[in-house]
Amino acid sequence: MNSGAGPVDPALIGMEPGDEMLMRAWAGGDPAAFELLYARHRGPLYRFLLRQTRDGALADEFFQDTWQRVIAARAGWKPEAAFGTWLFRIAHNRLNDHWRGRKHRPPAPADGDERAARTPDPSTPERELSEFEQRRRLQRAIAELPDEQREVVLLRLEQELSLEEIGAITGAGRETVKSRLRYAMDKLRARLSE
Repeated sequence: MNSGAGPVDPALIGMEPGDEMLMRAWAGGDPAAFELLYARHRGPLYRFLLRQTRDGALADEFFQDTWQRVIAARAGWKPEAAFGTWLFRIAHNRLNDHWRGRKHRPPAPADGDERAARTPDPSTPERELSEFEQRRRLQRAIAELPDEQREVVLLRLEQELSLEEIGAITGAGRETVKSRLRYAMDKLRARLSE
């Protein structure tokens, strides 16, 4: 999503600007700020969408749609929640709209775990075979969780969001999120100890 960005605002040089600072700069007309936001969040957002949809083409569509909604909302954006929370809330709502329209979630494709495992994660180095197998077992176990439990696990473990942030994204109360997370972790522990 290169927008022909110019030089980065001098106030942003030499420091790691926060998402909210970047969003304000972008809303103020600095396209380089958007480039930084996009670079920071594209991988985690895409992996979340791919794991939720289990379909690369659908994940691509929702990924583009989510960023288009961010672009459309930039002028009216207010820092009422962290940018990451807001971004994932947009993605969550888009997924919910899709599932409501389809009335069901399709079964995982036969090669879904392999596809998810092949999704590049630049923040981790190449893994040894045993680590790869452990990760595949965990991914399979997460994929077997009920939808609501899988969503909170992915947001908590992969996105490192707080219970409050997950509640803001899913529309569930803190205690509900906590309960879903606890049940999901119990199921994962039991499945991985088999």
